[in-house]
Amino acid sequence: MNITIGEIIGNFILIAGSFLLLVFLIKKFAWDNIVGILDQRAQKISDDIDSAEIARKNAEALEQKREEALAGSRAEATTIVETAKETAEKNKAGILADAAEEVSRLKQKANQEIAQSKADALKAIKSDVADLSINLASKILGQSLDKEAQSQLIDNYIDKLGDD
Repeated sequence: MNITIGEIIGNFILIAGSFLLLVFLIKKFAWDNIVGILDQRAQKISDDIDSAEIARKNAEALEQKREEALAGSRAEATTIVETAKETAEKNKAGILADAAEEVSRLKQKANQEIAQSKADALKAIKSDVADLSINLASKILGQSLDKEAQSQLIDNYIDKLGDD
């Protein structure tokens, strides 16, 4: 297998020429399409990066809005709780005032009932004492006394007892 330098140079020229012809044909017929496809691919990648950046910014804006809404909700919840506490305190004060008023009213009513019962009891006792006194005086004196005069006498006596 003896290869001569002439064959090597000839093969080199043939291969180099074929390569140059291939490069020329690719440049003439396919290069613009390949470059166009690569440019389109680069543009798509650039657009995707821009879209991703816009989406990221939108997501950050939405996150900030969500945080603000959450903070607003927390503030509103705190306000509602504070308002509920204030209302509860006002209701408590109102209920306690109503209860104190009811206690006072019931106490006053009880005192009136006690006073009325006392007055009724004294009236009944006066009447019974008057009748007993008249009967006793009639038996002692052996005569009948004027019932009205005796009642007046007994009432005066009982009033004097109540004053002492």
